[in-house]
Amino acid sequence: MDPLTVADWTVSPAADESRWFVVEEASAAAGVRRGITVFAERLGFAGERLGQVQLAATEAATNLAKHAVRGEMLVRVVRNGSTAALEIACVDHGPGIADVSRSRLGGYSTTGTLGLGLGSIERLADRSGLHSLPGVGTTLYARFRQPADGPPAAPAPADPPFAGVTRPIAGETECGDAYAALATRDGAVYAMLCDGLGHGPLAARAAQEAVDVMRETALPARPAEILERIHRRLRPTRGGAVAVALIVPERRRVRYAGVGNISGWIVHPDRRTGMISVPGIAGSHARVREQVYDLPPGAAVVLHSDGLTDRWDPAARPGLFDREPLLIAATLLRDAGSRHDDRSVLAVTSPGRG
Repeated sequence: MDPLTVADWTVSPAADESRWFVVEEASAAAGVRRGITVFAERLGFAGERLGQVQLAATEAATNLAKHAVRGEMLVRVVRNGSTAALEIACVDHGPGIADVSRSRLGGYSTTGTLGLGLGSIERLADRSGLHSLPGVGTTLYARFRQPADGPPAAPAPADPPFAGVTRPIAGETECGDAYAALATRDGAVYAMLCDGLGHGPLAARAAQEAVDVMRETALPARPAEILERIHRRLRPTRGGAVAVALIVPERRRVRYAGVGNISGWIVHPDRRTGMISVPGIAGSHARVREQVYDLPPGAAVVLHSDGLTDRWDPAARPGLFDREPLLIAATLLRDAGSRHDDRSVLAVTSPGRG
């Protein structure tokens, strides 16, 4: 693998570039519109394109308020190396959409569905996706690429095969969980998730140190080597639970090293295989071990903190693990993120799905 630089990494957004909204009343749409405008203007959106972003966010929030149960919306800036994008992700707990294809038609709306506005959101966004199960809920995302300065010099790069979602515990603005991921030129993916001990700024500092180690490490490197560096770097901090994975679809394998209560899974459409994290705390006491696992074609790799329960079942979410990684991460955060804690999910997909 060719050497890669700091600029190639995707990391969890900073606290001032990510915001969750509860959307249960019609008035919440105005707050969402104001929030996304701040982020959009920061990325250089203006004029007609800014208006399109505002319209899509308003439509999404209005849908949640009108039709959904316990609707929530994430608005954030995602920086993939030297590029950036604005993203919205909507989740709810029902009623779900029985006919997803029909719901995307312009003007279609039926009481009890989220049909209204879905078609327009998809047309306005550079990329979007939807997963819905009747009686369970819907997850929707839309991505808007940062406007280019002048005419584009080359086609927009493909979306990376990974996405993460974080959410701070109620009452905190900084999340003590953080992730970093990178796709190499030969299709391998490095993925790291850190859960800093406790909550708030001190936990966030520990997690950020782990992210910084990932960005500073000369690649290629084995997960155990990277985790050892993180362990040493976290000694002046609270420490945390950390997992590092190297996913190599070409060789159909995953190298994994974890310390503490980060959960690592290789996920098939109807089942999952757990990866072993050893007891300990990175930065305090840890005996790092690396394991190698088979990666079947099309399988996804999921890392999540203990803000999510382990009791989730891929078979109960048909079609989800054939979808985009942001849909996977956001849906799992909604369904399994029931604990009063910082929460994070990092999902990595591989070729051969669907």
